[in-house]
Amino acid sequence: MLEIIQSEWALRALVASIMVGLTCGVLGCFIVLRNMALIGDALSHAILPGVVVAFVLFGYSVLGFFAGSVLAGLLAAVLITWIQQNIKTKNDAAIGIVFTAMFSIGVIGISWISKNEGVHLDLKDFLFGNVLGVSDQDLWLTAAITIYVLLSILIFYRYLFVSTFQPIIAETMGISVKTIHYFLMLLLSFVVVASLQTVGVILVVAMLVTPAATALLITNRLHKVLLVAGLTGILAAVLGLVLAIRFNTVPGPAMAVVATGFYLMAALFAPGKGLVFRLYQKRKLQTRIREEDVLKNALRLNQNGELSFENLSARLPFSKGQLKAQFQKLQNKGYFEKNGFELSEKGMEEANRLVRAHRLWETYLVQEIGLTEEQIHEEAEKYEHLLTAEILDEVDAHLGFPSKDPHGSPIPNRMGKAARALAQLEKGKKFKILANQEESAVVSRLWKLGVQSAAEYTVEDITEQDVVIRHGDETVRIPKEIAARVGVEQ
Repeated sequence: MLEIIQSEWALRALVASIMVGLTCGVLGCFIVLRNMALIGDALSHAILPGVVVAFVLFGYSVLGFFAGSVLAGLLAAVLITWIQQNIKTKNDAAIGIVFTAMFSIGVIGISWISKNEGVHLDLKDFLFGNVLGVSDQDLWLTAAITIYVLLSILIFYRYLFVSTFQPIIAETMGISVKTIHYFLMLLLSFVVVASLQTVGVILVVAMLVTPAATALLITNRLHKVLLVAGLTGILAAVLGLVLAIRFNTVPGPAMAVVATGFYLMAALFAPGKGLVFRLYQKRKLQTRIREEDVLKNALRLNQNGELSFENLSARLPFSKGQLKAQFQKLQNKGYFEKNGFELSEKGMEEANRLVRAHRLWETYLVQEIGLTEEQIHEEAEKYEHLLTAEILDEVDAHLGFPSKDPHGSPIPNRMGKAARALAQLEKGKKFKILANQEESAVVSRLWKLGVQSAAEYTVEDITEQDVVIRHGDETVRIPKEIAARVGVEQ
C-alpha cells in the first residue's frame, strides 16, 4: 500500500482528490443553504454536450473540455432560470427538463464520437470519474480552479452571506441577488469541471452536498460550517481514494460512500442535532421532570402536614422502587434532609419555583389565551418544567403580578416564602428592602438609585412603568422589571 501511494500517478490522484474535496465542500455550503442541490446535480449532468462540442472542435484537450463544460453549465443555468421566470412550470420541473435533455444529448454525442476509429473517449470516465488517470495538465487546471473558487468565496463572503440568508435586505443594500446567483452558477460550473476527472458528473453532487450537510449538523456559524465542510470533503476524498486502491474498486463511488458515512456519523453523534445527543437530552429531561414532580408533590403534602413516603407514592405515577431511587438522588443533591423524609431549604425553594411556574402559566392561559379552568391543568403540568426564571418574570409582569391563580390558590413569589417582590405590594404598604437579594445586578441597580436595605419605605404610587417608593421626603422611581426582582419584607 505504501509503495502504491508513493508512486507518481497515486500522488497526482491524491493531490487532485484533496483539491476537489476542499472545493466541493466549501462551495457546497452555499449550494445547500440556498436549496440549490438539485441545480448542482443539473449542472453536473448538463456539461456533457459541452464536452462533445469541445472534442469536435479541439480534440482531446483539457482546456477545450474546460471551456466547453463551463459554457454548457452556464447555458443550463440560464435556461433553467428563464423557464422558471417566464413559463408556468414548477422550479424542480424546469431543472429536470433542462438537465435530462442536455445530459441525453451529451450521452448521445459521446456514444457517436466513440464509435469513430482511433477515438478514446470513454463515457464511464465522464460519468464516474477516473482519478487514477489524472494528468499533469488536469492537476494544474484543478489547482487553478481551486484557488479561484476559494479566493472568490473569501473576497465576496459578505455578499454571499447576506444574499443567502436575507436576499431582501441584500437588495436594499444595493447587492444584486441575481448577479450573485449567476456568479455562484459560474463557480459551480468550474467546480463540476474540476471534479469531472475525480468523481465524474453523476457523483459530483455527492461531494457538493454531503460534506456541507454534515457540517451543518455539527455547527451553525457559517465560517465554521465552511471549515468543517472543507475538512470533511478532504477526508472523504482521501479516504475514498485509499480504500479504492486497497480494495481495487472505483475511486469516485468510494469517495461518495465515505462522505455519506461521515454524514451518518454526524446524524447520530453531532452535538445538538444528532439522534444520540437528542435521545440523551430527552432522557435527561424526563429524569429532571420526575425529580421535579417528586419535589412539587412533596411540598403540597408538607403544607398539609401529610408528607410521608406512602402518601407521596400514592400521588406519583411510578413504583415505590422508582420513588426510592428518585428520593435518594434528590437527597444527595440536597433537596431532602439527610436524616429524614423532609424537604430542605433548597428543596423548598425549588418546589416553590415549580408551583409558581404552574400557577402563573395557568393564569396566563386563562387571561391571555381564553381557556377555561378545566382546560389548563394538563397544559401547565407540561410547561412548568420548561419555563425559565426569566420567562416567568416576564409572564408575571405581563399579568400584573397576580397573587392567586384561576383556582384561587396563592402564587408563590420568586423570592420564596418569607419575602415578596416589591412589584407585588399595594399602594400605601410599608416595607424594607432585604439585604440579601438573589441577583447582584439588582443590588447594583438599587445602590445606583440610592435605595438602602435598612431604611423603611412606603409604596407611594404604582404606574404602568414604575413603582414609586418614598422614604421621608425623598421619592425614588424603580422600573417595574426591576421591582419584580427586588425582595422586600413587610
